[in-house]
Amino acid sequence: MRLQHLHLLLTLAKTGSLRASAQILNVSQPALTKALRQLEDEFGTELVVRTPKGVRLAPAGELIATRAATVVREIERAREEVAWHLRHAEAQVTVGVSPVAAILLAPGAADRFGARWPQVKVRLRDALYPRALEQVRAGELDMALGPLPTDGIGRDLVVQPLFDSQAVIVARRSHPLARAKRLVDLMDTAWVLTGPAGGPGDPHNLRFGAKDGRTPQVRLECESFSTLLELMARLDVIAIMPKGFFDRYGPRMDFVHLPIVDALPNTTIYALHRADTPLTLPARRLLEAFVAEARDLRTAKAA
Repeated sequence: MRLQHLHLLLTLAKTGSLRASAQILNVSQPALTKALRQLEDEFGTELVVRTPKGVRLAPAGELIATRAATVVREIERAREEVAWHLRHAEAQVTVGVSPVAAILLAPGAADRFGARWPQVKVRLRDALYPRALEQVRAGELDMALGPLPTDGIGRDLVVQPLFDSQAVIVARRSHPLARAKRLVDLMDTAWVLTGPAGGPGDPHNLRFGAKDGRTPQVRLECESFSTLLELMARLDVIAIMPKGFFDRYGPRMDFVHLPIVDALPNTTIYALHRADTPLTLPARRLLEAFVAEARDLRTAKAA
């Protein structure tokens, strides 16, 4: 079997016509028919069904065409990558990652990408919105991974959802309210706001259900999750934290997530980049690696 045979099946499936396929492939119709016959002889079965209105793939032809599409895409991708490699000896991709994206996606994506693109330097930067959006728009980041503002973004950015991150309420194990089950019980304790006001780390977004108009007491604000860990290790404060982040760091620092029975929000993590500037080939391949990691993460959660 040759690559031309794979193109032949895919073109027949698309056009439903021997004549049209011959024109697209720039061969004569007799030559196309001969190639098709050779392919059918190789597999020992009919691959194309001829009808008065044209041709269509037989069941065996459909099976082969499905595989052929993957093979053709991979060969085209290899050619594209080799051509890029010959013209660009060195390159770099700069990505802004939120804390949960850094933990759950970055290691696996960097490993996938590095195995195929060892000559490309990947720069990972801590990035919280809205600053991450500004950096992407300014060209400081090729792309960013993280949550989006609740009021959305403009059409100047391309946005792709990756996975949902569950929020948990966290305190050190010795906190007096470490076993609290209702949000309303946490109204008068000291909270830490992580990231921007109105973001996933803002306790004002939670539904406390207080009937007297009270709001949570934000005593500290910080942008860095490493700073948050240090604050919580020393102070009786409570904070909202992505579950993936807590699972990685919480137990080793003797933190607990409170057994809250009230519904807590999910935060969708997105990949985003500028719409008016196409990603470079390495950046596109790195984005594909992040998407693959997110897909595996969703599959693992479902299992």
